[in-house]
Amino acid sequence: MTSIVTLRQHITDMVITMLEKVYKKKPEVVNLSLATDLRFGDFQIACFQFAKFAKTSPVEIAKVIALELGSSPDWIFSKVEAIGPYVNLTIKPNLLFSLVCLDLDQHDLFSQISIGHGQKVMVEYLSPNTNKPLHLGHVRNGVLGTALSNILTLVGYNLIKANLINDRGIHICKSMLAWQRWGNGETPETNSKKGDHLVGDYYVKFDTEFKKQLYSLRDDRPELSGKTDKEIDELADDYFFETEIGQAAQAMLRHWEDGNQEIRDIWKMMNQWVYAGFNETYEQYGFSFDRFYYENQTYLLGKDIVQSGIDRGIFVTEENGQVVALLPKDGFGLESGGHQKRITVLRPDGTSVYMTQDIGTAQLKYDDYGLDRSIYIVGSEQNYHFQCLFHILKSLGFNWAHGCFHLSYGMVYLPHGRMKSREGTVVDADNLLEEVIKLAEVQVRSHNENLPCREILKRAHDIALAAIKFFLLRVGSSVDIHFDPEESLSFEGNTGPYCQYAFARACSVMEKAANLSLIQTPNFSLLGNAEERALAQKIIGFADSVKASAEDMSPSKVANYIFDLARAFNLFYEKHKIIDSDNIELTTARFALVRSVAMVLKRGLLLLGIPVLENM
Repeated sequence: MTSIVTLRQHITDMVITMLEKVYKKKPEVVNLSLATDLRFGDFQIACFQFAKFAKTSPVEIAKVIALELGSSPDWIFSKVEAIGPYVNLTIKPNLLFSLVCLDLDQHDLFSQISIGHGQKVMVEYLSPNTNKPLHLGHVRNGVLGTALSNILTLVGYNLIKANLINDRGIHICKSMLAWQRWGNGETPETNSKKGDHLVGDYYVKFDTEFKKQLYSLRDDRPELSGKTDKEIDELADDYFFETEIGQAAQAMLRHWEDGNQEIRDIWKMMNQWVYAGFNETYEQYGFSFDRFYYENQTYLLGKDIVQSGIDRGIFVTEENGQVVALLPKDGFGLESGGHQKRITVLRPDGTSVYMTQDIGTAQLKYDDYGLDRSIYIVGSEQNYHFQCLFHILKSLGFNWAHGCFHLSYGMVYLPHGRMKSREGTVVDADNLLEEVIKLAEVQVRSHNENLPCREILKRAHDIALAAIKFFLLRVGSSVDIHFDPEESLSFEGNTGPYCQYAFARACSVMEKAANLSLIQTPNFSLLGNAEERALAQKIIGFADSVKASAEDMSPSKVANYIFDLARAFNLFYEKHKIIDSDNIELTTARFALVRSVAMVLKRGLLLLGIPVLENM
């Protein structure tokens, strides 16, 4: 026996051979799972899976399997027991812990879950606008994208990490127009400000002026007379082009689309400011990309595909010239009254809408890489859009469209409510990290007064990253989150710093043991108490958690696994003496177990994009 993988396969093969001998038929599959309760052993076989082909009750099958396995070589099991429809298997400590501890170096924990088989997968995430800094919602997006990309790469997919930059449109012109009117030539250098923050200030400046003009419409629009500012805010989109500044922004967009050199020069300059700012933020958070797409290069895509769809009768041209796609006659494609929905793919004047360019960009991505899967990480407010997009792509006959997947994620709320960029109340990514670093710095200094300032700041930065990322990953992506910086930094409970601290504790144990003369070959028969078995089972379950995360596109499964392992290790650490110079034999065995825990904690945290610290 060389590894946990081969042990599980060996047990599975034994069960298959035995069932075939008894029932004269070979089962299609044997699910050997980790026991849900250590009182019942290490592994468990639920016999419901065999009832149909064996044509007898799961309880009887469990008795037969237990009897046969119980008479197997005595070096494997210390106990085999049938309880109802389940067979519970306890592995002999020397075998279990030797595989968990010694073979972790020589054998890849994930060799049995190479489910990607080299398939090409693009994960598109972040997708910011170049009119403002990244905010907390972007952080959740980037954290999800980073973790999922790491997990999919680990299980054998050929990953391309893509970022589609929304760098054109009326929202970009808002910042440009405000800078043109009130900037007085200001630059990030003259202001000593990050470029994305500077551009974001002008986005807020535009909105402030727009609100003034919007509210002044009360004097000329009877239907607005008597309405409060809040009521008028809800009508802002309807009256945008009724304001002078709204009309000016639209005119600027037309000049941009016509290639006006002055406007294009302003656009290029301000976008470069933003890109420089984004790059700093990417570096701070550990975000990286293999390919950037830019909306200014993709917004005209898709019109030829739509025309092809018109020619083939896939799209319908309405009386006013608008081209639409009919949605399915069930589910999301029906109105509440039962009428079939339709969605615009070309305006009456022949110009594109977002759906048009998304159709074209999807085709471009496939042409560039020959993708097997294309994963879009975008907020839940776009769920309907992606349902429509994927339906249209399939209707057009693109076989690759079946590999498109929208990883939807919920909103991130702060104590004062939902973030709003244009009002200047948003918590941007840079300020968020800076504030959490300050909180972490206080904790680091309180425990390490004599550390050099540079080391304190580095630890604080890494702890802050763990706090933010783990908080955003520990729940399923569809769940809305109320982000609490202080809770995220706690060294108790389901947090990133708690998991980091477990790893640092394990490193401390190994550092102390390094000064002892440990035995070259550990005697693992000395291990086997409840806390040690719990750790062994957790280590075995790492590959299962990674596989589940990859299959379900859910990094939260790895995050919660890492927390469970950290909690199991801390319980072991608190209940048992690990380093005992008077008992080198037991110390050697426990040292090997701790080393394995540290290896898995480190690999799991790095999968999530969370830095590890040997000292905190």
